[in-house]
Amino acid sequence: MPPKTSCCGRTGLRARRTTTPVALEALRVCFCTSEAVPFAKTGGLADVAGALPRALAETGCDVRVVLPGYGTIDRGKFAFRPAGTAQVLVGGTRVQVEFLESRFPGSAVPVYLIAHDLFDRPGLYGEDGTDYADNLERFTVFGRGAQALVRQLGWRPQVVHCQDWQTALLPVWLRTEPRDAVFAETATLFTVHNQAYQGLFPAERLPVTGIAPSFFTPQGLEFYGKVNLLKGGLVFSDLLSTVSARYAEEIQTPEFGCGLEGVLRQRAADLIGILNGVDYTAWDPSVDRLIPARYTPDDLSGKQTCKADLQRTQGLAVDPKTPLVGMITRLADQKGLDLVAAAMDTILALGVQFVLLGTGDPQYHALFQELERRHPDRVAVTLGFDDGLAHRIEAGADIFLMPSRYEPSGLNQLYSLRYGTVPVVRRTGGLADTIVDATPQAVACGDANGFVFERYAPDAFLDAVKRALRTFRNRAAWRRLQQAGMRQDFSWSRSAKRYGEAYRRVIAAHLAAGTRA
Repeated sequence: MPPKTSCCGRTGLRARRTTTPVALEALRVCFCTSEAVPFAKTGGLADVAGALPRALAETGCDVRVVLPGYGTIDRGKFAFRPAGTAQVLVGGTRVQVEFLESRFPGSAVPVYLIAHDLFDRPGLYGEDGTDYADNLERFTVFGRGAQALVRQLGWRPQVVHCQDWQTALLPVWLRTEPRDAVFAETATLFTVHNQAYQGLFPAERLPVTGIAPSFFTPQGLEFYGKVNLLKGGLVFSDLLSTVSARYAEEIQTPEFGCGLEGVLRQRAADLIGILNGVDYTAWDPSVDRLIPARYTPDDLSGKQTCKADLQRTQGLAVDPKTPLVGMITRLADQKGLDLVAAAMDTILALGVQFVLLGTGDPQYHALFQELERRHPDRVAVTLGFDDGLAHRIEAGADIFLMPSRYEPSGLNQLYSLRYGTVPVVRRTGGLADTIVDATPQAVACGDANGFVFERYAPDAFLDAVKRALRTFRNRAAWRRLQQAGMRQDFSWSRSAKRYGEAYRRVIAAHLAAGTRA
């Protein structure tokens, strides 16, 4: 069904009907990821990997998830049980990995861990802002273990769906090494969740991967004298995807391509953008058990209860008329925190309260701790990750800030829409694809759902925040904005359908290429 045209004479983002699942006829998909909710998480990839496989399974897809057996995963809590062992070759040496099997909670989707001592550490990729020096060995073990697991299962996936650099060796191996019967007809889809993270390692460590030196070229994995795993995934996968249509265009430019824009332009015909979805069983204020009161678009009284609770628990004055601004973010340059730092004193002077939850770069830890020290009555900062607090911020805040320098897809703006927490975003990536600016005309038409600025500068960001604060004082306009966002549907069922189409496309292309060969 074509999108509705708004009363403003253009396509709007009005409430969308939930798409009826379309059967994928038991397509066999091995979903490889370095993190997945609820087992292990550092960012949005984990949310995607925790929700998309279940949405695919609901459409009839035979999807099985494989991730590293981190020591931080509570194996007893998630009922993991032994599922065998295997010897895998890493840098010319055979090492033993253990397989463990369980299911996603509340789902029949199988999830497997590839366990080895290399993963028995406090962090997933590093600690205190520093990557583990042996990450190449760690994720070579993971990739080889995933191959060995599939062979042991006797299951022949039609697609291996890989996520980011940590899994990028799999497409390289499947393209450059002889295939056995298990992988004889397996196609590869490689999804880029964040182009900036590439998996760079010294050239002399290439033998760890088992990849022949002949593939360490500018046309292969070589990148300014280093091994670039992300580049390997981009070059050797059958089909590429990223997490929004806008980001698929952006990463083909020097500003966002991070040195690989030429590779992506060469493969533009094989690159698609599929927007991430939201798991509304976890992120919906009408059913959310992690917030103090439930509410709906038609009855927002519970949101006031949530706001008062957030103000009280964060040590702020309880006042329904004071605008409460929230952020939940990884503390990194990507997230526009330099804009927030430059503008926040002015924003606080406009009479707002500010609540932040996040962890990351130590310089931003210090910056926001200092902001809290100077404004203890208006600023509350929690450094770390707290899922319950994340839900309470989404429910209790009036305005949500996402002034990202770039944002491949973004999830928090979608969570915010559902919770009636109006987002202020920069027009980039998935933020541009999901947020319609609250111009007076768009608000009147019911198309607007947030505030958007374009130029990456403190004054442009500040202007968008000021517009949001002015609109906040217009109760009717603000309620219209809240309800427009809350009634939109960004569920995973829509994205799962598009991934199903991508799987069929890559299977057909792979089989056709094999026939031609």
